Amino acid sequence: MKVTKAQAQENRARIVETASTLFRERGYDGVGVAELMAAAGFTHGGFYKHFRSKADLMAEAAACGISQTEARTGGVDIPEFIHRYVSREHRDARGSGCTIAALCGDAARQPEAIKATFAAGIESLLTTLERDGVTLGTLDQREARAKMIDMLAHSVGAIVLSRACPDDSPLADEILEVCRSEILAPLSTSVGN
Repeated sequence: MKVTKAQAQENRARIVETASTLFRERGYDGVGVAELMAAAGFTHGGFYKHFRSKADLMAEAAACGISQTEARTGGVDIPEFIHRYVSREHRDARGSGCTIAALCGDAARQPEAIKATFAAGIESLLTTLERDGVTLGTLDQREARAKMIDMLAHSVGAIVLSRACPDDSPLADEILEVCRSEILAPLSTSVGN
């Protein structure tokens, strides 16, 4: 039975979403093509009807995951973003959490196309935060952008460090608490300027 173009697009989207989740949970090397296709409900042989390589799927899955993070971020002010992002709930939700926090270490060792996907995603997330976040007082545009980059890097780093600790480790929670407080402290003073 021939698959319609619409069905093929739906199948591809399901594979990308499944890959996005599995890659965030286990990393790029932690999931094989056969396992990924089975999880999406397809045979291994069907993979190459949709993608030229696993790297192509990795880039598309990263873009999908980053756009999900951006969608959850839209319309949220910076303090609320920090409270949601630098949290135990986000830390423990590897498969549905931020792709940047889950895979940036892996992305650094991948082909340029994947790095470019991450760079575009980071830029897009910064734009969303700058557009929908709080006004950073009297800071000029360059200073405000620098603060956003610092805030995002600090937030991602907090999640990465916390995830590196055992799940029941007091240090995992302490990292999140300290970083959240440190990120929010200068924001509260910048907003009123």
